Parts: sequence; structure tokens; C-alpha cells
Amino acid sequence: MRSRYTAFTKADGDYLMRSHHYSTRPLSEKKSTVKCAKSVKWLKLEIINKSLGQQNDNEGTVEFKAYYKDIRGVQFIHENSKFIREKGTWTYLGVV
Repeated sequence: MRSRYTAFTKADGDYLMRSHHYSTRPLSEKKSTVKCAKSVKWLKLEIINKSLGQQNDNEGTVEFKAYYKDIRGVQFIHENSKFIREKGTWTYLGVV
């Protein structure tokens, strides 16, 4: 989750697509994701809860708040995200 947040702060669309699980990867939304990421000032990431799998468990969740500032002031995204591990790498699957 932290690496995806960092990618949003840098508007790194390539990484955001690579770290998104292939089965739910929104390739057609890459440009709009980058545009959105560039349109705000990212402030901080707060991990609220995480339940990432142990050695033999390949699924997990991360609840977080990502704070940003836009023309309306300080806002945040509050999400409970599902991740899946494949070949030792965690990828974002979607919202729980």
C-alpha cells in the first residue's frame, strides 16, 4: 500500500498499473488516474488496519486514509483495499 501511495504522489501511472492485479487492472483509466494524482497535493498516508497474509496466505486487506489537498481544502480517501500475493509480490485487487 505504501508503494502505491508513493506512486500516486509521483503520478507514476506505470507503477500503479503494474501493482494492480492483472484481473482488475484498469488500463483504460491510466491517463485519468495520472491526471487526478497530479491535480492534488498529497499530504500523508495513514494505515488504520492491515491483515496481510502469513507465509501460506496469499490474500489480505489494508484499511487506510490517504490525505490530500485540493481547491476545497484538505480531503481524504478512506478505503479498505484487498491485495493478493503472486510470486512473492503483493498486488492491489480492489476495494473490499
